[in-house]
Amino acid sequence: MKRKRYSNIFLPIILVILLGIGIVSGLKLLLFSPDRQAKAAVEEFYTFEADGDFSDSWELLHPFMKEKFPKSAFIQDRTHVFIGHFGAETFTYDLSEGEEINNWKMEEGRPAFKTAYKFLVTQSYMGKYGKFNFQQEVYVVHYKDKWVILWNYSK
Repeated sequence: MKRKRYSNIFLPIILVILLGIGIVSGLKLLLFSPDRQAKAAVEEFYTFEADGDFSDSWELLHPFMKEKFPKSAFIQDRTHVFIGHFGAETFTYDLSEGEEINNWKMEEGRPAFKTAYKFLVTQSYMGKYGKFNFQQEVYVVHYKDKWVILWNYSK
């Protein structure tokens, strides 16, 4: 009889523990899923850009992008174009939902990324020429334990 009583006590405890593990695992997958992490990288990049912090936004670029834009050239170009030419001190932005893409290439001659996440970013400026919007496809890949930004140069 005593054995039966112990098994009746342990069964609900085991079920509660398993349920707790399932809930924690589900929340972890939901909150820390690759598409959410990729989107967070895009948001961080454009938050730096909107603040005029082009040095920190450059740090979020993939090494392929850094080859195209050395840090000082990137900072100078972004400042020159967006602030100098358009007279816009800052901007707001909207992101589309991410789209997972397999075997994506940034451009010919580069290796394909097993998985990339594509976002459409719309930047809204108010400058000396009035209000205007830019749209750009932004790609995010996981590289050396962090999510980094790429742009599409494929024809």
